Amino acid sequence: MKLTTTTWVTVDGVMQGLGGTDEDRRGGFERGGWVMPYYDNEAATFLNDVYQRADAFLFGRRTYEIFASYWGTMADPDTNPIAAALNTKPKYVASTTLTDPKWSDTTVLTDDLATTIADLKSKPEGELQVHGSGALIRWLLTNQLVDELTLLVCPVVVGQGTRLFPDTGSDAALDLVESRSTPKGVTIQVYRPTGRPRYETAAPEPST
Repeated sequence: MKLTTTTWVTVDGVMQGLGGTDEDRRGGFERGGWVMPYYDNEAATFLNDVYQRADAFLFGRRTYEIFASYWGTMADPDTNPIAAALNTKPKYVASTTLTDPKWSDTTVLTDDLATTIADLKSKPEGELQVHGSGALIRWLLTNQLVDELTLLVCPVVVGQGTRLFPDTGSDAALDLVESRSTPKGVTIQVYRPTGRPRYETAAPEPST
């Protein structure tokens, strides 16, 4: 099973509070809701297709709770392709504190996360998707468990908030396998990790 991640970010790398002003105010974040001005039909179609090809979902606790409170409570989820996928496919949550998930078909992963996810990935076919869940994505990359990473970059700098990649962390080389933009300027970039980057020194300019 292929493990893929899909993340909305700003040009300055912020992923916090994308859906609304009150979605996530941790750390005094006051600039939530930055995705919506750029969410056009092409971006929606892309995301619908992504969710519909999922065989299972993997979340960190914070993202799981946000999704469960919104997508998990829709009166008629079958009318929305994202809600339909989320409410009918298995969901896994990496958490040591969540004990009683209310969303149906949810399994909490508490112990030996690397081995458990590797076991899920060992299935011959399918796609295990991670949406949001920045801390989890960083951990998955560090443990070389990500097969494909998609960034939807909005043309905005918000200047505060939690970033997908912090100032310090593990490194990774990436191959760009797809890139396109939507009418409202969202760039969709699909990468495949290829191990650690190469670091080289620039050759000096030849003297004349």
